[in-house]
Amino acid sequence: MEKKHPIALVTGGGTGIGRATAIELARRGAVVAVNYSRSQVEAKETVQFIIGEGGQAIAIQADVSKDEEVRRMVAEIAERFGGLDYLVNNASITRHIPLDDLDAAVEEVWDELYAVNVKGMFYCARAAAPWMKRSGRGAIVNVGSIAGLTGSGSSLPYAVSKAAVHGLTKSLARALAPEIRVCSVAPGAVATRWWAGREEQMSRLSGHLPLQRISTAEDIAGLICSILEQPSLTGQIITADSGQTM
Repeated sequence: MEKKHPIALVTGGGTGIGRATAIELARRGAVVAVNYSRSQVEAKETVQFIIGEGGQAIAIQADVSKDEEVRRMVAEIAERFGGLDYLVNNASITRHIPLDDLDAAVEEVWDELYAVNVKGMFYCARAAAPWMKRSGRGAIVNVGSIAGLTGSGSSLPYAVSKAAVHGLTKSLARALAPEIRVCSVAPGAVATRWWAGREEQMSRLSGHLPLQRISTAEDIAGLICSILEQPSLTGQIITADSGQTM
């Protein structure tokens, strides 16, 4: 990181990519706020791991789909640590629905996925922006997916919500420039709990990839941190999928 102790917020930071990113940010010198909605135990475990390595971190609860909770969370972080420099919009949800089962993609599913995956990322960016502009080194990374590029994924609403994340990234990059940079990562399959119970399917997929491996959460975390540190990068959707979509 350019300066000592940048302040970072990682949403959905208790598990998977979020947890790996929070840990990697702390290793690079950031003070990390680990957000969670319901995964309190996991978020606190992440914080304790960071502290055990000599880093600084707190766990903080907020449902990112609720604007008032997001504003409260960001204000609490900024007031406690004196600002906010980095935001990793990682919190996302999905529903596993066959792509061709249009009748199963009911209004409730659309509303739930858009509330967290799209509106939640916007709410966090909007709340963080004033503090980031003050810091002079603000950067945001939105966690998208190759589902948003290919149209295929765990469900049709999920794929569309991730395409919207990529569009949101480009719009925010324009809206918040030049003070704040905004990019997105689009991972392919990543070995997280989302694949629990489908390890055999993941193994079969890896054999068909050019790199013949499934990305780890740590792979994606390293990419996210590199993007946050790159001062000339904004408005980009960066794919990390072991060559799946090349």
